[in-house]
Order: sequence, then structure tokens, then C-alpha cells
Amino acid sequence: MNTYDVVVIGAGVVGSSVAFHLQKLGAKSVLVLDRATIGAGTTSQSSGILRTHYSVKENVELARKSWAVFNDFAAYLGDDEASCGIVKSGYMIVAADGDKVEPLRASLEQQKSQGIALELLSAQQAHELMPIARFDDAALIGFEPEAGFADAYLTATSFARAARRGGVTIRENVTVNRLLIENGRVLGVSTSAGDFAASMVVSTQNIWTPELAGWTGATLPVSPERHAVLALECEGAAYTYTMPVFKDLASPGMLYCRSYGGNQMLVSEGTAGEKLDKADIEQGDISMDYVVEVGAQVAERFPAYEAAGIASSWTGVYDVTPDWNPVLGALPGIEGLVVGYGFSGHGFKLSPTVGKVLAQAALGLPSDVSLAPYSVERFATGALLTGKYGIGAVS
Repeated sequence: MNTYDVVVIGAGVVGSSVAFHLQKLGAKSVLVLDRATIGAGTTSQSSGILRTHYSVKENVELARKSWAVFNDFAAYLGDDEASCGIVKSGYMIVAADGDKVEPLRASLEQQKSQGIALELLSAQQAHELMPIARFDDAALIGFEPEAGFADAYLTATSFARAARRGGVTIRENVTVNRLLIENGRVLGVSTSAGDFAASMVVSTQNIWTPELAGWTGATLPVSPERHAVLALECEGAAYTYTMPVFKDLASPGMLYCRSYGGNQMLVSEGTAGEKLDKADIEQGDISMDYVVEVGAQVAERFPAYEAAGIASSWTGVYDVTPDWNPVLGALPGIEGLVVGYGFSGHGFKLSPTVGKVLAQAALGLPSDVSLAPYSVERFATGALLTGKYGIGAVS
């Protein structure tokens, strides 16, 4: 049986980041196993938005540290050819009069206290940045000039390449069937390619985390939700790369939008999606009713898009926890097991720092960000990380 210091399950953007940081922090023998290929799961379905705006202060810190990595990605990886595909368009968030104004105000104040560069905009200033939108209903507008979007798949493959250059072994198309556990301690993993010994396993299984619950007998609250993404095309109102990512708290679906090149707008809702009975990354059906509903919301904010057509669409699946925030760190009761799951749509934007803190936890090092608030035990104690906007992907 081949022996490794650490085995990482999953080579999405989080698992690839964990692998990179393990070797960077001194792990000598690391094996990454993925049931498919690097970044081919939910990572490939990401909308790629980068922001530090969260109403949960712990998430702001993870995002702030991650942004510093994205902002200097090639240097951080030590690879001049590495790229995350970053576009610094800025991030604008708007609330109308109602129940979202004070949560937004409190969230912006919290961000400022954590050192995030933010501006409060008038409707006229917002229109200058986003001339295709209307702002007559806006009661509060926040703007994060250093935010934007990037490419999740490119980020994952870049982390993986840097990890391999540092000596990490990544094996694709290998399914993990169970953990090898004896007397409450991890001894390795049993896979479709044989057994591998390791005293530490890091699970970044995402929507497949229920498998881990079955292997360990632990209660790991998480469920898969499918979300639809539309790319709308409007000849008369191009959403250019210079226009900011847009979050509309005034819309029923708390829509988020970003430029998708040319005349296209990428748009999706930030609320609960279609609950699935089991993990499934296959493309789901997008009903015409959904398209009409989202299109009507888009047209409210972007009037010219009332005449928009659909250029493309796809679905992505979130691994959703009860409070829409991740579980990070050691799993109580099983020595040698660290988990990172339940990102609920946040995984890509937090991946650099999450990868580092999970690697630190696996190696017994102090973590850059406290993992205590992200413990799985919070679901039993009631210390949930529920955002000020309620349940949903903006958190």
C-alpha cells in the first residue's frame, strides 16, 4: 500500500488550493484524488464573481485574504504563466426602501471596519458607472471598486499545476469508496485504484459530502441545490467589462449580474434553488416560466433588457448547509480528518484562503483565520452563521 502524509479528496478549486498550500507549508507527500478531472465538477459551473461583500464578518475576512491572492495570482503561485482570469470591474450592491436597507448599511459598515475599500454612491454616480441601469428606487448603494470576476476553472487548474510542480501527486478518475478508520483514527482511503495509507485526510467533497457522512457515521448537514444561470443578449445595451458586477437586493430573487462579453449579461438569483435528492452535476432543465420570471426582474433594473434574448444558459449545483455557510476544520470524534464543505455558492471566491486554512489545520499549524465559527458543531448548538439578509447566497 502506498503511503502519503496527506490525502485530499476532490480536485475542484478548493481541493486544488488545499493541495497547493499543503506543499507550500512543507508537506512532503500529498495525494489528491478526484472522481473525474481537475475542476470538472461544480467548479466548472461557477459564475466566477469575486467580492468581499458579506454580512457575516467571518466571511469578509476569508474573502479579503483571498482577494489579495487573486490580485497577485501568478506571483503567489510562483508561476509567471498562471492566471485566474481576473477582471476588476468593481462590485455594486443596491437596496430599495424596505427590509434590506439596514442590513446592507450594517454590512457595509462592518466591511469598512475590516479594512475593505468601499464607497457609498448617489444614484447619479451609480448611473455613471452603470449607464444601462436605472436607480430611481435606490435607497442605498454600495460600491467595492477592487472587486470583479474571474475564471474558476482556470484558477483550479492553475492551483493544481503549481501543486504538481511542488511535488503533489494528483490522480484523476479515481473514486474514493470509503475511509480506512480504526479506533476513531483515519488510516487512509480505499479507492477504485486500490488502498492508500495516510494519517491525515482532507475532504473537499462538495455536494458528495453525504458519502463522507456514510463512511464516518457523522451528522453532516448539507444538501445539493441546483441553480440556473442565464446569459442574456441585448443589442441596445451592452454590459461591458468596465461595468461593475451588480447585486440587486431590491429584486425578489436578489439577482446578481455581470458582464459576459460583447452584449451579454450573465444573471442568476441569489435565493434558494431546486432541491435535489442526491448529488448530481448533470445539466438540469430550465423552464420557460423561470426565464420569464428572471427576465422580468432584469427588465425592472435594466429597461432595455425587456427585449433581450437568451444567448446561452446552464445550471450549477451548490452544496448548501442550513445557514448557507461552510463547515471548515477538524471533524470531531475522528482523528486525522479535516473537512471543507457546504460553501453554498461561496467556494470559488473564498478558495485561496480556505485552501490555506484547511492545509494549516491538516498540518497542525495555527490557522490564518479562526475556524471555530465554521465548526460543524454549530448546527447542534444553534450558533449559526446566518447572514443579515437571511438565508441565501449573499450571506
